[in-house]
Amino acid sequence: MTIKRFSLLIAAALTLIGLNSCGNISSPSGDYFAYDRPASLPSNPNNVRVKVSTSNQMVYVLEGDKPLLVTPVSVGTSKTPTPKGSYRIFNKEAKRRANTHGFATKGNQVRKTYLSKKPAGWSFKGTPMPYWCEFKPAYGFHTGWLKPFPCTHGCIRLHENVAPKFFRLVKVGTPVSIAHSQPEDSTLGRNIPRPPDATPLPDYPASLMLSDAIFSKHKKPTYR
Repeated sequence: MTIKRFSLLIAAALTLIGLNSCGNISSPSGDYFAYDRPASLPSNPNNVRVKVSTSNQMVYVLEGDKPLLVTPVSVGTSKTPTPKGSYRIFNKEAKRRANTHGFATKGNQVRKTYLSKKPAGWSFKGTPMPYWCEFKPAYGFHTGWLKPFPCTHGCIRLHENVAPKFFRLVKVGTPVSIAHSQPEDSTLGRNIPRPPDATPLPDYPASLMLSDAIFSKHKKPTYR
């Protein structure tokens, strides 16, 4: 899809879902969608662990001391922080949808809304959260827009091309350590290229968000 075509679809989506278009709204550049990070498959999946640095907004997937994936992420804001501590991934769902917020639909009409505010007589479909890896009830790693500052409600967002790699590297039971900083910040996490800022932006067209096609909206994963 060309950037021009993508921009036209975005504009149509804004009209469709009735968003307020005050200010300058632009779609991310082609460089954003081309972004990717190298990954390696583990020799022993039981030895994989995940470390998250909220200050560096970086995830380290390690097998022992060997880095399998080092990638920038977006974390929670000061008002809705990503929880710190030691956890284990207990739920994985490649085609996860939120159960509290998403889209109300009626015929050709589509509105972004919370389930609790869905108009009577309208259907509801949750916001897609592809490659969901849950480490604490209602908190997980998943595909989402990356920004250079904390911007989530506590979940950890991965770039759409990286999320499927992370999903494959971890399993139910993989330990997760989340802290303000990690020792790897000064070594593995130094000078890691980050994707262009995905701010400000509208979302994908509502037709894509409502379709299962959103769950394959990424490059085919490759491994070293």
